[in-house]
Amino acid sequence: MSERPEFTVRNATMEDVPGVARVLSRAFFEDPLTEWLFPDPVSRMAKSARWWAAYSGYVFIPRGRVRVAVEDGPRPVVRGAAAWKEPEEPSMGPRALLRTLPNTVSLFGLRRLPELSALLREIGGLAPASGPYWHLEVLGVDPVVQGKGVGAALLDAGLSRADDDRVPVHLETNREENLAYYERYGFAPTGKLDAEGMPRAWGMLRPAP
Repeated sequence: MSERPEFTVRNATMEDVPGVARVLSRAFFEDPLTEWLFPDPVSRMAKSARWWAAYSGYVFIPRGRVRVAVEDGPRPVVRGAAAWKEPEEPSMGPRALLRTLPNTVSLFGLRRLPELSALLREIGGLAPASGPYWHLEVLGVDPVVQGKGVGAALLDAGLSRADDDRVPVHLETNREENLAYYERYGFAPTGKLDAEGMPRAWGMLRPAP
């Protein structure tokens, strides 16, 4: 039986961008959204790492709400990452494409920009219609430490902050099998995106305590 690794959960810095991109590209390699974005499995890992590096460096980390789980040791390694949006922060939606435009155009070309923007708008429609809420934008764990408590530690850290604020928490997932995992933390499905030509997505909400 393998030993449970020791890791520290802390706020991410810009120096963590490569580690966050590596973890998320590995965690979401077979995710329906990633497969839709990058259909070619040969180039998917490299391209999705560039995608996550752009989002981490230009959208997530500058807002100061990314937590990373770092495996302790002589050479600490990022093993998990979670990006959160506070209730008072405006939703980025398609505007995130503007923040990452050079990288997005390089990866997808101009032709896919309308398609990407439409997907982000549709996913945004799964969010609560009113009231403040925390938003778990992404949570990913390196497959080599799956089942070791990394995801739970990252999730618990954000949920504790939301409970302190006494507001609900919203998330989206593109994998139906993830619904049961999040239901264990008090989330319930609130809507589904099932549009032709787009990856399926589910919205989930955890009520305020």
